[in-house]
Amino acid sequence: QVQLVESGGGLVQAGGSLRLSCAASGRTFSSYAMGWFRQAPGKDREFVAAISRFGGTTSYADSVKGRFTISRDNAKNTLYLQMNILISEDTAVYYCAASLSRYSGSRYYTGVDEYGSWGQGTQVTVSS
Repeated sequence: QVQLVESGGGLVQAGGSLRLSCAASGRTFSSYAMGWFRQAPGKDREFVAAISRFGGTTSYADSVKGRFTISRDNAKNTLYLQMNILISEDTAVYYCAASLSRYSGSRYYTGVDEYGSWGQGTQVTVSS
């Protein structure tokens, strides 16, 4: 298991930017594909972005494509989500997650059930 702690959430005006970070500890960070998910009140947790072990491949939900960028720094055991041009629909608790599978090469995962370790979440609120 890997332990994950998110940070960087907050209140921002529509059109603004935030960068979320996810610090990992425990077993080898670079062995995991990583992802970001979000959950708004009354809604299911949904996929936002995913990245492969070494960052070579990424995937994004259509709703954030072109506005959000996922990246990772394996030397710092940290995952990032740069969020630009934020809109009110982006308001949610954001979670980082580590994949159930390890050493999966260039694969990334988009399903909630493909992840085995989760952070506690960080709130992002976008005011219009």
